[in-house]
Amino acid sequence: MRYLPKSPSERQQMVEACGLSSPDQLFAHLPDEVRLHRALNLAPGISEYEIVQYFRDRAAECASGYASFLGAGVYSHFRPVLVDTVVSRGEFLTSYTPYQAEIAQGTLTTIFEFQTMICQLTGMDVANASMYDGSTAVPEAAMMAVRATKRSGVAVSRTVHPEYRAVLTTYAKNQGMPVAEFGYDGDSGSANLEDLERSITADTAAVIIQSPNFFGVVENVKAAAEIAHRHGALLIFVFAEAVSLGLLEPPVDADIVAGELQSFAISPSFGGPFAGIMATKERFIRQMPGRLVGETKDSRGNRAFCLTLSTREQHIRREKATSNICTNQALIALMATVFLSVYGKEGLRELAMQNLSKAHYLAGKVKPRFSGPFFNEFVADCGAKSPYAVNKALLKKRIVGGFPLGRFYPELADSVLLCATEMTKREHMDTVAQELA
Repeated sequence: MRYLPKSPSERQQMVEACGLSSPDQLFAHLPDEVRLHRALNLAPGISEYEIVQYFRDRAAECASGYASFLGAGVYSHFRPVLVDTVVSRGEFLTSYTPYQAEIAQGTLTTIFEFQTMICQLTGMDVANASMYDGSTAVPEAAMMAVRATKRSGVAVSRTVHPEYRAVLTTYAKNQGMPVAEFGYDGDSGSANLEDLERSITADTAAVIIQSPNFFGVVENVKAAAEIAHRHGALLIFVFAEAVSLGLLEPPVDADIVAGELQSFAISPSFGGPFAGIMATKERFIRQMPGRLVGETKDSRGNRAFCLTLSTREQHIRREKATSNICTNQALIALMATVFLSVYGKEGLRELAMQNLSKAHYLAGKVKPRFSGPFFNEFVADCGAKSPYAVNKALLKKRIVGGFPLGRFYPELADSVLLCATEMTKREHMDTVAQELA
């Protein structure tokens, strides 16, 4: 059908062409009580420019033009224009899974470059072609550790993102994988390593820590790795703020790295889609879920790329699959790849330094709850004020405040998680500080 028939005669002709006497006969199989015996209550159609203007008006009613101090796993960073210019090209935007290397060299090349950059950032030997997001990368890493060690459970710090831990618990429930949580130090805000020692058993396959952790505090990765390895467990290093990798030492002491790349030019977009990563040491390569793009030579001896490893249920017998995640975030991962190409090593370091400096400027004007070193996010004590009252007051000044921690940490109900990035202005930081004073 090329067009919708407008006149009654045209509609009747269509009905008769179907061998029917009335359109109602098309719905005769439905019970009368579920049928709608009236016209749909829809407004008349409007033009395209009116539709566009409608959405612009609605967008103006949202947080457009507001400053934001909200982090907690999703961060406000500048997105270079070149990112959308590249990913909007048809060969990237509309391409599907690169099963056939001979016609997908462009996509395979970008994935290969993505994997290479992730290895450089994390200090790992191999990285896969991306995961759905950071929250699903964590349980996938935990199950990978269980397979690699032949043990059954994991120990995870309470300083790991609460939503990541929630997804881990969901995965673990039907995997028969016990999850033990260990606490944090009330002074520094970092993982309590003494509590970690008590939590590890002979069945612990891996220890999971995040750095910077959910409170923004930089963890002692070397110490956690030493404890895990002494007990025969692996260390899974998690990150939610990817920009921190431009300044902090790569987690070379970890066995598996899982994280979220939203900070690398991926728009917050109300929570997704994002791109997770997983990287590991070479000896664990066959336990890594998802895909791995590798370099090879074609029939003429030229450099070429192909899917070297695909331990997915679509490609091998299901009982041998390392994951039931059947795709990767190639387009979103491409955004991160373009971002890293634009900034380069020095640019990423300078960006990280800006984040560090601005967060410490803000922290110098308020009362931080913890004493541990932090990157661009920290916990502030609201004193006698409620974090929600502070945020309500800030909202009137067109500022989105920090994240009230009472939702996930009842003992920190009087505290708020504040984040400052390169997008944060001094006058807005001063306003937040005045409201918290």
